[in-house]
Amino acid sequence: MEKARILVVEDEAIVAMDIADTLKKLEYGITDTVPSGEQAIASIKQNRPDLIFMDIGLKGEMDGIQTAAQIRAQYSIPVIFLTAFVDEKTLDRAKITLPAGYLTKPFEENDLRIAIEVGLYRSKLEKERETLIKELQEAMSKIKTLSGLIPICAWCKKIRDDRGYWQTVEQYVRDHSQADFTHGMCPDCQKKYFPEAK
Repeated sequence: MEKARILVVEDEAIVAMDIADTLKKLEYGITDTVPSGEQAIASIKQNRPDLIFMDIGLKGEMDGIQTAAQIRAQYSIPVIFLTAFVDEKTLDRAKITLPAGYLTKPFEENDLRIAIEVGLYRSKLEKERETLIKELQEAMSKIKTLSGLIPICAWCKKIRDDRGYWQTVEQYVRDHSQADFTHGMCPDCQKKYFPEAK
C-alpha cells in the first residue's frame, strides 16, 4: 500500500525538522515543510498532500486554525493539529474546523503514527459518505412518486387529474413518474380478440 504524502506546517525550524525526520522514519512521504499558513496554501496547490500536520501558533496573517478552516473549505484535506496549546478556548476554536486529530507537544513517535492512520481512515470514510450522499441526492431528484387516491373511470379506465381533466392511464403515469409504456397483449386478450392465433 502506498504511504501517505504529508505537508508539515510548523514555524519552529528545529521542530519542523524533527517532525519531518520522524515521518521519514515511519516511511511517510513529505511534500513540503513550511512555516506559515500562506505558504501552506501555496504548497497545497502545487503538491496536493494526503494529510497535513499543522501547528496552531503560526507566525503570519493566519494562525493554524484559520489556515485549517481555509484548507477544509477549499481542498478537504485532513489536518492534524500539533500544538503546545491545550487551553479550552484554543481547543474550542480548533474543533470547529473538524480536524482529523489533535496532538500536544512533545509527542511520541507512536502517537504520530496512530494519528496519521486514524486521520487518513477517517478522511477516507468521510469522502465515501459524501459520495454516497451525492449519489442519493441525484437518485432522489430523479424519482417521481404517485401517492394518494387516483380517480379512475370504471369503464374506460381514464384517470382524472388535479385540474379535472380525464387522461389515459398511460399519459397520467408518464406525467407523474419516470415510467413509460410499451404496448403488448396479454394471453387473455389474445384469446378473446384473436382466438385463431396461437
